[in-house]
Amino acid sequence: MIEKADVIVIGAGAAGLMCAIEAGKRGRRVIVLDHANKPGKKILMSGGGRCNFTHTHTRPEHFISHNPHFCKSALSRYTPWNFVELVERYRVAYHEKTPGQLFCDNSAKDIVQLLLSESQKYNVTIRMLTKIASIASVGSNEFKLQTSYGAIRCHSLVIATGGLSIPTMGASPFGYQIASQFGLSVWPTRAGLVPLTLHTTDKERLIDLTGIAVQCVVNSQRQSFHDNILFTHRGLSGPAILQISSYWNPGESLNINLLPNMDLLTHLIERQNSEPRKTVKTILTAQLPKNVVETFLSHQYVQKHMHEMRRAELKDIAETFASWRIVPNATEGYRTAEVTLGGVDCGALSSKTMEVLSVPNLYFIGEVVDVTGWLGGFNFQWAWSSGWAAGQVV
Repeated sequence: MIEKADVIVIGAGAAGLMCAIEAGKRGRRVIVLDHANKPGKKILMSGGGRCNFTHTHTRPEHFISHNPHFCKSALSRYTPWNFVELVERYRVAYHEKTPGQLFCDNSAKDIVQLLLSESQKYNVTIRMLTKIASIASVGSNEFKLQTSYGAIRCHSLVIATGGLSIPTMGASPFGYQIASQFGLSVWPTRAGLVPLTLHTTDKERLIDLTGIAVQCVVNSQRQSFHDNILFTHRGLSGPAILQISSYWNPGESLNINLLPNMDLLTHLIERQNSEPRKTVKTILTAQLPKNVVETFLSHQYVQKHMHEMRRAELKDIAETFASWRIVPNATEGYRTAEVTLGGVDCGALSSKTMEVLSVPNLYFIGEVVDVTGWLGGFNFQWAWSSGWAAGQVV
């Protein structure tokens, strides 16, 4: 006996659960399938366990895609404030960490419980530890799935399998394989929002800075971010580095201003006039951690006093700290990446419904699609918005 459902959603993450809830609201019989042991695993570990569940300043320019206009429709119809309303309805306590970034006060479990409560309210069936052996088109635009629970037939099939980030959480290329099976193009994938590793010589030079964070401006050839960088034993991390990693390509250099909130040359000239007897090192350690100054300041200047410095030397120092150029070795890869860049070609989907244009009743939502947000809650908002959009029509 083949089980029947109106909608099958593959993937019990943020996008999949949102879609299932919205379809359930419409009276559809919805089954969510996932190979993991519990739903919302990536939600639970996000934001240091407190889940940065949205960003209230979400705009299309905060997303990377080969089709930059694709995300506009879903984001405009289900906004951060729509999700905030849901959060407040469930009395989930939250706070704004930096402008626009909303986190749970207590635990990411609150967001997962909210989604599970909504799923239960609308009679959504969630089956974990489910393996899917095959998917096939049958009958009049329907699908048949062979699963470890047996065969299931459905009218609408939604793929919400996520990307390749953090394989220890169960990430897999399954969604991309389904896309290819149905003839869809998939843009090459790579790790995004990920720490960068350094070449051996740079790593050895900077090893004493491990654990130090500095407010910087980091520039790539395509983008710039003003935030903290963190020196690690493998290379560079911190928000500014995670952000720039989504725009960086191997072999390219980054330009980092270690003192972005001042004109360092002007500052040094002023200090030369007002504090001529102080050493260059003392002047700089008033602005930066001592270890950073000692690592970057040329040995010829370490013991020099300000009154001994020529203008050309001050300019050299300013360039050293305000325009540090470094060529990273690589990223840390999917192991520590927060997101996956690339994915199912948006040109194959309806931006309004997320339905595959060439395969009726097949939908792709969330991270599996070629839409990747910046750090700060944007990727969760894409999950909510794209899941909501598909849930209105499946």
